Parts: sequence; C-alpha cells; structure tokens
Amino acid sequence: MAQKLTHLKPNHLWKYFEAISQIPRCSRHEEGVIAYLEKLAESTGHVCRKDEAGNIVIEVPATPGHENARTVVLQGHMDMVCEKNSDKDFDFAKDPIEVLIDGEWVTANGTTLGADNGIGMAAALAAMEDQSLVHGPLELLFTVDEETGLNGAMALESSFLHGRVLLNLDSEEEGTFSIGCAGGRGTQIALPLTRKEVTGGTTYQVMVGGLRGGHSGMDINTGRGNAIQLLARMLHALPMGFKLIALDGGSKHNAIPREAVATVRLLENEVETFKRQITERFEQIRFEYKAVEKEAALKIEEAEDNRAPLDDVTRRKLLSLLVAMPHGVQAMSQEIEGLVETSTNMAIVKTLDDKTTLFSSTRSSIATALEAVCDKIRSCADLAGGVFEKFEGYPAWTPNLESPLLGTMKKVYLAQTETDPGVIAIHAGLECGIIGEKFPGMDMISFGPDLNNPHSPDECVHIGSVERFWNLLAATLKELA
Repeated sequence: MAQKLTHLKPNHLWKYFEAISQIPRCSRHEEGVIAYLEKLAESTGHVCRKDEAGNIVIEVPATPGHENARTVVLQGHMDMVCEKNSDKDFDFAKDPIEVLIDGEWVTANGTTLGADNGIGMAAALAAMEDQSLVHGPLELLFTVDEETGLNGAMALESSFLHGRVLLNLDSEEEGTFSIGCAGGRGTQIALPLTRKEVTGGTTYQVMVGGLRGGHSGMDINTGRGNAIQLLARMLHALPMGFKLIALDGGSKHNAIPREAVATVRLLENEVETFKRQITERFEQIRFEYKAVEKEAALKIEEAEDNRAPLDDVTRRKLLSLLVAMPHGVQAMSQEIEGLVETSTNMAIVKTLDDKTTLFSSTRSSIATALEAVCDKIRSCADLAGGVFEKFEGYPAWTPNLESPLLGTMKKVYLAQTETDPGVIAIHAGLECGIIGEKFPGMDMISFGPDLNNPHSPDECVHIGSVERFWNLLAATLKELA
C-alpha cells in the first residue's frame, strides 16, 4: 500500500508528486495526466494551452511588480518509464504507483517510481501555487512522450513558447548543472528466421535476470550487464547442439536490459547436459560481473511454445549477431574528463514467427561518431543477412559556458551552499537540444535533486535533496525577476 508524502518538505511539491503518482502515464499514454493538468489550470484560473501532440503550457502571471521581467519557462515531461520486477503483479495502465518512504529516500514497491520526471512536474506546479514566491511571468511546459524518443519536444511549434529562458527540471544529481547533452538515434535489425520441425522433446525457458539495468545514457559507463548479450554469450559458447525457438529480452529503448529469456527444445537425454553446461557458463559470467551484478540469477523451467525451432544455421546466425553487436561505451570525450562521448545500448530483442527484431539506441555528442556506430550496427546486419533500419534522431545540446543564466544560477547556488556547483554536459538525451533548435536564443540549464537508478524498479529520490532543489529553484526565480 502506498504511503502518504504530504508531510515531507516542501509540502506542496510532494502533494503534487503524490497526485501525479496516482495517474497512469506510461509513454504514449499520457491522457490521464494531460486531463489532470487541464483541470488543475482551469480550477486555479490559469491559462492553459495544448498543442496537437498533447504538450501543455500553463501560463503563470508574474508576482505583482515583476511583470516586466523576462518570461521563464519551467520545463519537464509528463511520461515515465514503466518497468517492474517480473514477480510484481502490477498493471501500469490502471494501477497507481505504490510510493514508499525508505529512510531518506522515496521509492516504489517493485516498479519504477516516476520521479523521472514527476518531481520536475511537481516542482513546476508548486511554483504555480506558492504565493510566497517572487518571480516574473512563467510558462510551465509539460511535454509528452519524452522517454521513447523526445517526441513531444520534437512536435513543438515555434509559436508555442514566448519565454527565452528555460529551466529544465529533469536532471538527477543535486549540485550539478547540465549545460549540454548527447544527441541520439535508434536503429533496428530484422533477421529472417528459418524454422525446422522436430519430433519429440520438451520445451524449456532459460532466463537471466536480477541485473541492475538502469538508464542507457546515465548508467552506460557503470559496467552493468546487458541480459540479452550475456544470455546470447552463454548459449553461443555451449559445446552441445540444442534447438532454439526464441530469444527475447529488454522492453525500453533507453533502459539497459535487466532480463532475457531463451526458449529451447531438448530431448530427454540432452536435458541434464544442457542444464550443467549453461549453469557453468552462467557462473563464469557471474564471476566476471561480481562487482556490479550481485543479484544476477539463472532460472531454467519447463514452458509451452509449439513453434518449430530455428534450424541450426539460423540459430548460429542469431546468436552470433547478438554476441557481435556493439553495446556499451564506445568512446570517452577527449575534451571533458569523465564524459562518455559515444555509446550504444542493445535494448530490445523480440522473436516473432518469421523474424527476430533487434533495437539499439545510440548516443553521442559528436554527430559523425554517432553515425559511425550506426554503420557498425548496419555492418553486423549485413554480415548476418538481416534488414537494417535507421530512425530519425535528435540533436545534441552544445554547451555555452558564457550563458547569462549559468552565471546567475552559479551565483545563487554559491550564496545558498558556499560551494560552487558542478557544471557538466551529460550523455543522456535531454529535450533542451531540441528546444534550443526550435527556439533560437533560448538560454537553458537543467538541474534537479538526487535521483538514483531511473528507468528501473530500484528508482528512488532523496528527500532532503528535493527540498534543497526547491529552494534553489525559488531563489533562482527571484533573482531572474
């Protein structure tokens, strides 16, 4: 059962986060939260605009005496990544998030929390409500479908916003200002399958699970295992022959796959040998990843799948493709210490009757480097006899160290904490890159509280950092007014 949050500080921010958490809002299914925002704006007497994509802007008048200040845009996204543990009985289409307090953190019971970006939304709505704040005119911009490809931001029309100062409330590390981000592009390989009927045998599922997963941009450099690739490695290395029916894993393009399942057909005299050999290879991988994947688990159990297995040639092609595919950090920045320049996430594999599809999400702060990784993936497709497809990408956000907004926020942060903030570019995709391209001259910064393990059921947000994040937002708005 969910716990109440409204006793936490700031009360009005947590009140809105609790309300948002009751509304289903998986990517591409934001109808409920759109209706909530429209009704809230109407009930509070604020002008609300919605575009054809479903993006919302709520106009908040300036504090009396500050009407001539520049309009500031407070921006976040409505949707959340909907991930759950495999043993959790939960329907994201109708069930409210079961929010829990765990010491100094707010988390959820077996699912993603949605603090990414529910906390940002709640902060903007709290700014709308809080009569004690001093601020100029505000535009609260809430975009749809950020998590599946920044699609809401891409649909924005150039007339939708008047402000040219933007505070993006979608960062995940307190005390750090993001002033740049990577661009990205998705690719897909469709590998044709040839199946061959066999007589007899029992069907089993082999599952690798318990991995940490995480955000494919923010966590790609942590060395976490990709369940798809690890399972493919295990199967590819088996000395015995076996019949493979399917291999499936991953569910979100921007989440490192936590679980993967292979469906195999085994004759009675093959079962014990298969179990022994696959377990040996799993133990090797568990030792390899012992520092980062302490909960890795292997499960083998009988299953039902009446499809004919792949023939031996197709099985080898599929497993070889999955093993050969690039995944993880491809290059580190040569200009910014510790910044991942280029990476790719082998995100989703799904086996249908006649083909296996493999989706990857590639990121880079350098456009040509991004395309080079896409070319690697295309080459893997060509060698395996697959069909390659490349999807529309999104632009990088180029850092501006001379930004007036950056100067203002550094001054405010120093006054509050007596320390300097970190100023970084991040490897994740942010809507700022698209917004900056659509609204020339937009001065932007992204910041937020401490949020760990987004895009996974381990997602949690630090309670104290939320209050300090709010105080920084309030002081910044006052300074800009």
